[in-house]
Amino acid sequence: MALAPNSISPEEWGIIWLSLKVSAAAMVATLPVGFALAWALARGRFPGRVLLDGLVHLPLVLPPVVTGWMLLIVFGGQGVAGRWLAAMGMPVMFRWTGAALAASVMALPLMVRAIRLSLESVDRRLEAAARTLGASPMRVFVTITLPLALPGVLAGMVLGFARSLGEFGATITFVSNIPGETQTLPLAIYAALQVPGQEGIVTRLALISVGLSLVALVASEVLTRRMGMRAHVL
Repeated sequence: MALAPNSISPEEWGIIWLSLKVSAAAMVATLPVGFALAWALARGRFPGRVLLDGLVHLPLVLPPVVTGWMLLIVFGGQGVAGRWLAAMGMPVMFRWTGAALAASVMALPLMVRAIRLSLESVDRRLEAAARTLGASPMRVFVTITLPLALPGVLAGMVLGFARSLGEFGATITFVSNIPGETQTLPLAIYAALQVPGQEGIVTRLALISVGLSLVALVASEVLTRRMGMRAHVL
């Protein structure tokens, strides 16, 4: 049976699912690294802190193609990390995992910034008071710091997810545009734009991309507000 003009084809559903899978994997992979970097930048006092801050935010100002080229050098077939991953049976070149890696690198600055601002807003006097009452550093972190910083952590996760959904330049440079493997929504839209008569596909995929990104941003705002109220009560 022929598809209706505005219906989503099985191939398009596959693109949507792959985009969600890549974005979710990027978000999960980025979270521990992003939190550690945010903690170091918010609480650390060490030489090179300003340089680390600049390196973390570098993907925001570099052309995405340059970021993808750097990933290709490090994680490509001839790169040190690429050869090691291939030897371990986990190659990332021309695979969806490589697309997730590119997306995680591009999403990292947004996640770090959100978490860092949330950590910096935690009242250090509450932590000091808990320590004077005999709480261990881990207990202070789990019962005071993390609950108060949770709005920023959640907001950073959702922003990272949304940024990953829109990643294009680094992905196409690093892992190319392979249907069914690395072709996420932005890459599929770009490919359809190169073919005459594909305006319907472009419109559908663009609207889906806008809808998913808008839902993620609204979810970030709602979670931040709710968790902010909860943290205020705590």
